[in-house]
Amino acid sequence: MVMKTMFRFLMSVMWLMPLCQVDAASTAGEKAHSDSAPRQFVSNHQATIGGQVIHYRATVAEQFVVDAAGKRVASVFTTSYERTDRPKDEIRPILFVFNGGPGSSSMWLHLGLVGPRRIDFDDPAKPHTAPPFPMIDNPDSPLDVADVVLIDPPGTGFSTVLPDGKLNQFYASKADAMATANVIKDWIDHHDRWNAPKYLLGESYGTIRAALVARLLAGGPTETGDLDGVTLNGVILLGQALDLNLSGDRHFVTSLPTLAATACYFGRLITPCTPSGQANVAQRFAAGTYLNVLYRGARLEPAQHAQVADQLSALIGIPADVIEAHDLRIDNDEFAKLLLASQGKEVGMFDARFTLPSKVSGHDPVADDPAMGQYAPGFVAAFNHYLRNELGARIDAPYRAISFKEVEGQWDYGDGPGVPLNRNFAPDLAIAMRRNSALRVMVGSGLYDLVTTVGDADYTFAHAGIPLDRVSLHQYPSGHMAYLGQEARRRLAADIRAFVAVQPRP
Repeated sequence: MVMKTMFRFLMSVMWLMPLCQVDAASTAGEKAHSDSAPRQFVSNHQATIGGQVIHYRATVAEQFVVDAAGKRVASVFTTSYERTDRPKDEIRPILFVFNGGPGSSSMWLHLGLVGPRRIDFDDPAKPHTAPPFPMIDNPDSPLDVADVVLIDPPGTGFSTVLPDGKLNQFYASKADAMATANVIKDWIDHHDRWNAPKYLLGESYGTIRAALVARLLAGGPTETGDLDGVTLNGVILLGQALDLNLSGDRHFVTSLPTLAATACYFGRLITPCTPSGQANVAQRFAAGTYLNVLYRGARLEPAQHAQVADQLSALIGIPADVIEAHDLRIDNDEFAKLLLASQGKEVGMFDARFTLPSKVSGHDPVADDPAMGQYAPGFVAAFNHYLRNELGARIDAPYRAISFKEVEGQWDYGDGPGVPLNRNFAPDLAIAMRRNSALRVMVGSGLYDLVTTVGDADYTFAHAGIPLDRVSLHQYPSGHMAYLGQEARRRLAADIRAFVAVQPRP
């Protein structure tokens, strides 16, 4: 099913012990090879963020990853934003940020939410699709309350595996998490920020990375071989993808609220509705009648089958006869094609508010997706211009937004490259929360995200053994990138500020 094709690059994973640690990066150089100095590009800026003018330093810096023999096996780039007009004795929180893929750079969160500059996509359903793409200041960046460090894992952005390195040292879930944890520890050490409150912000597959990193940072003989003793104040998960088990009927039950909200958004329902209200109605139906009906399977009487098809049609805007023909199970990718088929359109998997004409032939799950295919060009062009011309990071290499062939194509799912692994990573987060009673979790989901749905987030956290009194679940009127659109971004930014503002008593 196409949903698994989508998850193939968003949420590919493996449990593999890594063979690396991170060396400190501090000075400038020209090439990432065995004897070069790490590159660093520093610039100073000011902006109005969070309602106040602040001064900040931006640093694009390279860190080398070394193996047990002391050989450099990878080059990792981070982009740091540190507020410079703060009192010297202020203990400022740090927000470590990464996207997912696997194989995605941090460009999306960088230019869409946390950076001091962003692309202007305030009408997300009708984005610019050809240059020039407008860049504007971002008053919603959390930089007024926390310093921000964006991480590009090897194989993404400017980061790369060097000739002495091996792909399996980085292109697997635990190896990737260990490398990320060591990048974080190195940054903390180099900047003398050991006593600062620390937060992770991961999106999509990055939520799996965040769960594993949270577990690994504390260390221990079975985790890292050392008692690292690094704990977190909070973890923020956007478009959470912790449970990769897509088998059975659970997927249809948890997806129903998103399908209903999307149908309402496009006016495909007979009764008056609001997207969030329709999602709530669908959630109640899914948890009751729908769940019971799917459980009964072939034992369901034909009259009951037809009755439930009518009820589903009223909820999600697909004709009842089509729903009956699909045995009451409309998959998300099928829904994306069916909802506006009468208008010759399909909706985006990554954000159902986006539409394109229905495909006649050929299919690429990303380039042909109505959402990703339309907003990606703006992000790529605007970020490359910003990185080189405003941050001064002129590096003689392409910046890889998402690497499908090298990273996603080489990722080991547990049984060899390309073999899916139905694994649930929520227990890893539960372990981290057990070890650290102060660790809190914020989960943000886009109401129109057909890839990682709001219903799946609710279900995953209710069944993971996670202390729910330390978890807050939020939904936003957006898609997989929950910050696309002014209302969604402002609400999400306000929730992040409030989350970071809660500090434990000394």
